[in-house]
Amino acid sequence: MKPIRLLSGLFTVGFWTLASRILGFLREILLTAFIGPGPVMDAFVAAFRLPNMFRRFFAEGAFNAAFVPMFSKRLEGGEDAVGFARDAFNLLSTAVLALVGLAMVFMPALVWATAEGFHGDERFDLAVGYGYIVFPYILFMSLAALFSGVLNATGRFAAAAAAPVLLNIFACSALIAGALLGGEVIDWLIRVIPAAGVAQLALVWFAAERAGIRIRPGLPRLTPEMRHMVRIAVPAALAMGVTQINLVVGQLVASKTEKAVSWLFAADRLYQLPLGVVGIAVGIVLLPDLSRRLRAGDDTGARDAFSRAGEFSLLLTIPSTVAFLVMPLALVSVLFQRGQFGPEDSAATALAVAIYGIGLPSFMLQKLLQPLYFAREDTKSPFRYAVVAMVVNAALAFGLYPLVGWIAPAIAASAAGWVMVGLLAIGARRMGDVARFDARFHERAWRIVVASGAMGAALLVAVRFGGWMLSVPSWRYLALFGLIVLGAMVYFAAGQAIGAFRMAEFKRALRRG
Repeated sequence: MKPIRLLSGLFTVGFWTLASRILGFLREILLTAFIGPGPVMDAFVAAFRLPNMFRRFFAEGAFNAAFVPMFSKRLEGGEDAVGFARDAFNLLSTAVLALVGLAMVFMPALVWATAEGFHGDERFDLAVGYGYIVFPYILFMSLAALFSGVLNATGRFAAAAAAPVLLNIFACSALIAGALLGGEVIDWLIRVIPAAGVAQLALVWFAAERAGIRIRPGLPRLTPEMRHMVRIAVPAALAMGVTQINLVVGQLVASKTEKAVSWLFAADRLYQLPLGVVGIAVGIVLLPDLSRRLRAGDDTGARDAFSRAGEFSLLLTIPSTVAFLVMPLALVSVLFQRGQFGPEDSAATALAVAIYGIGLPSFMLQKLLQPLYFAREDTKSPFRYAVVAMVVNAALAFGLYPLVGWIAPAIAASAAGWVMVGLLAIGARRMGDVARFDARFHERAWRIVVASGAMGAALLVAVRFGGWMLSVPSWRYLALFGLIVLGAMVYFAAGQAIGAFRMAEFKRALRRG
């Protein structure tokens, strides 16, 4: 077996995901500045969430959870992996085209089902109109996800990881053009989204061609392999899409309060930065690596890959959680407070960021634990766990709303995330040592927590005595940058000193990448 270079793959995916998230931040900064919390932004968030929700089910969720392990094992076994990918492409194309057609007919019902609180005011008609334009994005992104899965299974991560950058480049350009050239800025934004999807698909399709994997459209065939893939994919749809479903439930609750959808959306984008860099990178790289190692009977290598991915996850997730708890208002006010986004919006969004921060490690751990199941083509167990987590989320979101108001969805999402992790961890015990962290992980995990605690203490002192600079327009950007640099220096210095990690390991991984 030609092994996938786990750490270099994680750094490659992490780098491009970080670039995408930074540009995504710029997109949200422009969105909140030019449009701001209110009916138009609420409607855009609800409409754009529709294709992204279904994308998690059809592409990055159900389809890749079934497709990537099966393709990886055929690739490892020298079977007709390209033919399998071609059949999967045609089946996925047909399914998503049918979904797009149904969505065009039933768009008002989709908006009502996911944002019922909009009904009766201008947000509803706006969301429906935006939905007609942005929903076809799912077709291009679903097909791009298939090509990305093919590239990842062969150990080629760069093109697939870089593709999402294009969406944010297109979106930022459209927002800036709309502000400079006149007209409704939102119209520029929504019309560029399908075009960005075409560009993303073209990038990964071309990369697959260069890798020698030639896939062409054709009529779908329900071969025994495709039927088996569908049987695996259906329960994976819910297992991988649980976060999206929880977000929709949260949106249903938040839509009852004006601006709450926008506040939760801004908070979601902030905590998605570390989750995207770490969690998505781990899920993308670990799944094909585990699948190929299990096929080759390399249990020792599989356990090592699982443990090293766990270390990488803790490395950035724990300090991010501490930062969200210690200085959420500093982050939100500097990043978002301008134009139509005022101090009240910053305070509300910061509260949501802190609560999401409590759940951040759970969202990351799901990305780490789910590949243990999917690599074994077991999607039914995560499906059952996801049902429990969704019930917990819905019960808390609707049950807490009369007590705590619009923040209930954030509390519910974090609690449901930890329930899901607990169930995944308990279920993984039957897999034996392969699904258990090794001694090195346990030795380093507590040290990472200690280093993160030292960072949090330093940030608390800095915000206490120098926080006034964050409210001064000419100083706030420099002040936030100083806090980030201070936190990073304390964290990495403490971590290196107590053996939480070794910087030399990162350098070797980057050289190999």
